[in-house]
Amino acid sequence: MLPECVQRLVAQLSKLPGVGPRSAERIALHIIQADKTLAADLAQAVVDARSNTRFCSTCGSLTQDSPCGLCKDPNRDGSLICVVEKPVDILNIEKSGAFRGRFHVLGGTISPLDGVGPEDLNIASLEERLNRETIHEIILALGTQVEGDATSHYLARRFARTGLKISRIGFGLPAGSGLEYADELTLNRALDGRREMT
Repeated sequence: MLPECVQRLVAQLSKLPGVGPRSAERIALHIIQADKTLAADLAQAVVDARSNTRFCSTCGSLTQDSPCGLCKDPNRDGSLICVVEKPVDILNIEKSGAFRGRFHVLGGTISPLDGVGPEDLNIASLEERLNRETIHEIILALGTQVEGDATSHYLARRFARTGLKISRIGFGLPAGSGLEYADELTLNRALDGRREMT
């Protein structure tokens, strides 16, 4: 039987995505049996990351400084905006190396069953960006589940205007999944195979 404090650690670790009860127990036992500096350094890194990470005021990605490095990078194509659901989707697209434009995080997808409408997403700030920046194409990089499809169609209708191309990444992604489960090659092919929405 594990001491109560270790059981609490296991319970907290098992709340992390992808960490089941057995993995949580192995991680907890490793932490408490390792050098004491590991536990202190790990705890401090968690506190620092949580305290110092914020959302970029321009695109909504995770950053320490706002605007983020991607928004400030002069080598990125500011006329292309890739719209994603979550900040982690930016990391996955960046790993593919297939996209050199800028990003915009919606913070979710339209889901009436869950009570999430367009007004609950980061859509108004995307409209503001369209009004103040010179943008030629919006690439919708949302998952292929029903909510992703509905959100993509809503955005395509809302932002339809002369001189603005609206495309959606190709369907190299498995149906019903999000970007977080796609590998770099699949994301690369999906971005290359994007198509214009009418």
